[in-house]
Amino acid sequence: MVDITHKVNTLREATAEAIVKTSSPDTISALKNNQVPKGNVFEMAKAAGLLGVKKTPDLLPDCHPLPIEYTGIEYEIKGLEIYITMTVKTIYKTGVEVEAMHGASVVALTMYDMLKPIDKNVEIGTIRLKSKKGGKSSYKVNTEGLKAHVVVCSDTISKGMGEDTAGEGIIQKLQDLGLETFKTIIPDEPSEIVKILDTATSDLIIYTGGTGVGPRDVTPQTLEPLLEIRLKGVEEQMRSYGQDRMPYAMFSRSMAGIKDGKLVLALPGSARGALESMEAIFPHALHAFKVIEGKRHD
Repeated sequence: MVDITHKVNTLREATAEAIVKTSSPDTISALKNNQVPKGNVFEMAKAAGLLGVKKTPDLLPDCHPLPIEYTGIEYEIKGLEIYITMTVKTIYKTGVEVEAMHGASVVALTMYDMLKPIDKNVEIGTIRLKSKKGGKSSYKVNTEGLKAHVVVCSDTISKGMGEDTAGEGIIQKLQDLGLETFKTIIPDEPSEIVKILDTATSDLIIYTGGTGVGPRDVTPQTLEPLLEIRLKGVEEQMRSYGQDRMPYAMFSRSMAGIKDGKLVLALPGSARGALESMEAIFPHALHAFKVIEGKRHD
């Protein structure tokens, strides 16, 4: 199956629609009056649809098993057609579009099976996804004009004795999001860290390195008194995400805050730690610029 371990849990919702077409008003009358020989079509189809949603990953090879936390089924009769609306919700890393469509198709197939003894021309029409929300596409952020400055804090790399992989990984992620980026490499010196913050003209400043508990890890304590606002929720998200993947993430002192209208982040210096922190909070962290401008939350 596709690897989704890098994704974060969000509330996901999908609504699908299926149409069952009958050929006679008598069929609709029997359906409404619960006179179909095989039993109550609406209730039987609903039960089948609930099972269909739950069994989706058992039947579709690449579909991830996930917790189904809500399923709603609604019917609407329009002339000789029965419209089935299936809504599915979960809090997980991937969406429930396929579950909703599969559930709707099972409802439609159950109706077909129960109605065919009294209507030889009943058929299943369109099965489609009506809407979905909850993934990254639901939280798009306008990055036009945003500039990012990536600052690699490392005594070793600044002396040319090591290769920067964390900073390059961060830059790639930012460029994928459409931000203009550039990079500076400095030693783990408080004066150098402060100098960058005081002179930076970029909207986003990301320090990578110096967030551990070693004697030369000075980035957090240097930045903390300079930040006007601490974004502790952002910090918690980075650590929580990292802890789910690496038990040593609890030692990270990653930081987030606002300074002079700029978003300032301090991420781990390891490539893995830096990229996991980026996955944890982007692109959602860019919403900060909308809030800084005084605009309302969506």
